[in-house]
Amino acid sequence: MNKIILIGNLTRDPESGTTPSGVSYCRFSVAVNRRFSKDGNEADYFNIVTWRGVAESCAKSLSKGRKVGIVGSLQIRNYETQDGAKRTSVEVIADEVEFLSSPSGSREDAPSVGKSSRADVTKLEEVEPSDDSLPF
Repeated sequence: MNKIILIGNLTRDPESGTTPSGVSYCRFSVAVNRRFSKDGNEADYFNIVTWRGVAESCAKSLSKGRKVGIVGSLQIRNYETQDGAKRTSVEVIADEVEFLSSPSGSREDAPSVGKSSRADVTKLEEVEPSDDSLPF
């Protein structure tokens, strides 16, 4: 099983584009604070790649500093550069991205990608069943 779950903040604005075959992608980096660090300021940095609809939503809604939740898989690729140097690339391929903070200057949360928005969850919590509809 290859599954990774991260919560962190974008370290830079996302970069987006399309492949030659027309598939949308979005790349960004996330800093995740270490749980047990000596000085409390240590973080790990992860490169994130999203595809298709998730990529389009991330490109429109994310910016440096935004807090996100990521669910995806870890991908490690080895390749050789034009000058013959061997390199390794480690990326998280995100299947789901949840926007956990609002954009700068906005008081509303942006909708999540692959999940219901917080507004939807709030609406569900506000609904109280009537005693007539309970099966017991």
